[in-house]
Amino acid sequence: MTLAAYKARVPVRAIDVVPSGRARRGRLPFDMGKNFKFSTAALESYAFARWEPVIYDAMVVAASVEYADRTFARPKLGWRRAFTVRIPVLEPARWLDHAVHDALRDAACFLTGDDWDFEFIQSAGETPRPPQDCLQFNIATDSVIAFSDGMDSRAVAGLTARSVGRKLVRVRVGSKAGGRPVPGEPLPFAAVPYNVKAAGETSARSRGFKFALISGVAAYLADASEIVLPESGQGIFGPALVTSSAQAYPDFRSHPLFTIRMERFLAALLKRPVRFVFPRIWSTKGETLKAYVALPGSDDWRDTRSCWQNARHCSLNGKLMQCGVCAACMLRRMSIHAAGLKDDDSVYACRDLCADNLQGAMQHGFRTRGRALREYAIAGTQHLDHMADLAFPVSRPLLRRHALFVGKALDMTTAEVEARLVAMLERHAAEWNDFLQDKGARSFLRQWTRA
Repeated sequence: MTLAAYKARVPVRAIDVVPSGRARRGRLPFDMGKNFKFSTAALESYAFARWEPVIYDAMVVAASVEYADRTFARPKLGWRRAFTVRIPVLEPARWLDHAVHDALRDAACFLTGDDWDFEFIQSAGETPRPPQDCLQFNIATDSVIAFSDGMDSRAVAGLTARSVGRKLVRVRVGSKAGGRPVPGEPLPFAAVPYNVKAAGETSARSRGFKFALISGVAAYLADASEIVLPESGQGIFGPALVTSSAQAYPDFRSHPLFTIRMERFLAALLKRPVRFVFPRIWSTKGETLKAYVALPGSDDWRDTRSCWQNARHCSLNGKLMQCGVCAACMLRRMSIHAAGLKDDDSVYACRDLCADNLQGAMQHGFRTRGRALREYAIAGTQHLDHMADLAFPVSRPLLRRHALFVGKALDMTTAEVEARLVAMLERHAAEWNDFLQDKGARSFLRQWTRA
């Protein structure tokens, strides 16, 4: 197949972001009246001292990227799509600046593996804004952390708060109610201030852009100098090094090669530098959890949720479950074991990982839907297994090349990054092998792992 023939198959989407109604001829609409909901009540939870047009514009841009990414399916052969998106903003001159536009394109293209081009026009009409009396917050802030229902965010928020105390702002990136601060806590807890209705493509790589931009806006408003990313080493490097299929683009959502691009974009857009930091980048998730449970009052890790599945696909008797076998669930269960803690298997639809077949491992009364859960189990098991294989010497050239680029992003030498990356992967392999051994030689997981 020639390169020209391949390019001809890349689907091209021209999108107009419109307040309501139709797009221009030959273009597809992102109707904000139907598919975008902006909440000033959610924005009030930021409780910061000023409101600027760029805040709302940034949310519209993030929503536009999310809508395009989640609406239009990727091609059956290949990965890449091409988007041209026209977006109305309050300050078009700011967004048309070459430094802003080029950094935005670079971050979006690198993250999703697609081609992006953006046009900006003057927005008409009034923009919703929170009441002025909500914009009062006088506590000095050093750091912002992207906070969700996950175990990593709960643990790293606790570990970070131990050193910076009340100078940490938790930026909400999940949708659940769990993990909110207790009444009277002075720290603002930022809710995601908008929602996008979209369906059609499940890879959703733009989530990383959405959460990085929301965290960047929060850091800007709070005058924080850094954004803490809570992922541990497996969550940062695993998705970038171990892809789910031959044609899948690496997942860089929590990776330094993406965040350094977001740093450039945010600095150009907001005229103030901010750094993304990775306090647990060279630790496994199990090591992070073990460090957290050593703190007083840290038993709340049990209330966290790691599963990718929603209530539609993973409920039992009306109760939301965690599937127990997707890559996120498997990493969670392995990490709890590595931390020397006792897991509650009743929270998982796939309860018994010692069973000799998947059906026998399921909770009584849980109905699997077709082959989807089995495919999740295969993918989750093999993701951790293939990541463990990276610790073998045969993978050194791949890791060295990765370290070359990561070193530039982290201001470290290639040799130092390689050594730390190899050490983290070796500890991951040890934790994974110990976890498999704990499940026994007859566990159904064994059919999908190396001998």
